[in-house]
Amino acid sequence: MKPLSDTLSAPDTDEAAANPVVGIDQTKGDFQYKVAYEFDAGTGLSEKTVRYISSVKKEAPWILEFRLNALKKFLSMPMPTHWATKDLENINFDKIRYYLASGQKPKRTWDEVPADIKRTFERLGIPEQERKFLAGVEAQFDSEAAYSNIKEIVAKQGVIFANSTEALREHPEIFRKFFGKVIPTGDNKFSALNSAVFSGGSFIYVPKGVKVAQPLQAYFRINAENFGQFERTLIICDEGAEVVYMEGCTAPKFSTSTLHSAVVELVALKGAKIQYITVQNWANNVFNLVTKRGVAHEEAEIKWIDCNIGSRLTMKYPGVVLKGRKARGEVLSIALANDGQHQDTGAKMIHAADETTSNIIAKSISVGQGRSTYRGVVHIPKHLKGCKNNTECDALLINSNSRTDTYPAISVRGDRHAVQHEASVSKVSADQIFYMQSRGLTEGQAMSLSVNGFINDLARQFPMEYSVELKRLIDLEMEGSVG
Repeated sequence: MKPLSDTLSAPDTDEAAANPVVGIDQTKGDFQYKVAYEFDAGTGLSEKTVRYISSVKKEAPWILEFRLNALKKFLSMPMPTHWATKDLENINFDKIRYYLASGQKPKRTWDEVPADIKRTFERLGIPEQERKFLAGVEAQFDSEAAYSNIKEIVAKQGVIFANSTEALREHPEIFRKFFGKVIPTGDNKFSALNSAVFSGGSFIYVPKGVKVAQPLQAYFRINAENFGQFERTLIICDEGAEVVYMEGCTAPKFSTSTLHSAVVELVALKGAKIQYITVQNWANNVFNLVTKRGVAHEEAEIKWIDCNIGSRLTMKYPGVVLKGRKARGEVLSIALANDGQHQDTGAKMIHAADETTSNIIAKSISVGQGRSTYRGVVHIPKHLKGCKNNTECDALLINSNSRTDTYPAISVRGDRHAVQHEASVSKVSADQIFYMQSRGLTEGQAMSLSVNGFINDLARQFPMEYSVELKRLIDLEMEGSVG
């Protein structure tokens, strides 16, 4: 599987001998095809934009009302000022294109996908992934899913896997019950923006007791310049059900800014398990501002595995509301910030029932003048008993100009809980690099080995195909980053 890069470019023989990672295409996502869009909302955000999106989708009146209320909230809410202010000020909402689509209905076979879009996903390896190990795949191109399919054996189990546009139309009784309940429209300015102009994203419903044996995957591709992608994902696991969902994200590099502002809501009912895996490799002109949260009911488990590479600015803090007794929540995150990038990531764990358990492990790497920031919230109120939390934040600095910050906010009341917090900041040892170079490695290879050793324990948590991909991406980020 090659979720984010095609590893079979043809290197020069001498160059390959000197650099064993030269055969990996570092700019795999950095390509663009001209596409004839059938639907285009134009630039700028207004009530007219929102009505256009709802109209071309032929949505029910309640959805339009939901969108217009969200637009009012977005326009009335100030831009966040407590962090990342300087970067956020560079977003010009009047120049963004909020809806672009070549068609409204996703194709069910690759042969039906328009040729220009098909080239994109074939280059990214999507058909191969589907054949090898996926129970279902959805490929979104700009605003809408271009391809969506689920294996017959999984569909026969009653599993629903569709994009949000289809789900709202075909399964409104399930979708509407949970939609916007985990993350309210007014949660933050960017959740309000998403609620006003959302399009695409995944909807998954797993019936009681069904354990989906293979992962479901979505791939989100931004192709257009000055574009904003606003997918909306909702996953519901009924009692005793289990599912693994994976997503990959790429975009080409443009001189202008691109906005990605998604909302992801997870609902794990009694005894259910949801594992949500993200590996993103955005170009460094992308503002990646995402709200992700799950609700875990009694004895349920929600696990976020998050890898953030690329983007100009990422602000993402996956969270779990531990609503039921003995519910479990976990966030494992890796963030790599290179020159001109700020990875502002973290986790939120809200304990709302007795004997709930949360675990946060975050590792960040700052390269060149890159900046990584961890922000975490853990809240355990006084009236609960038997709650547990473990938080570990480790940062690695590659250069003297790189920066890392850690802002843990752990609020524990009462004396019947077990909480521990550990944090460390380290710098790659010059002696260690020198030793590896003396054994024949280049400086970049030695640095890659150090970084991969730093994240090794977390990388093992990824599916094998993704952990291999993660190592390759880190190898590429380290090449030429020293000095």
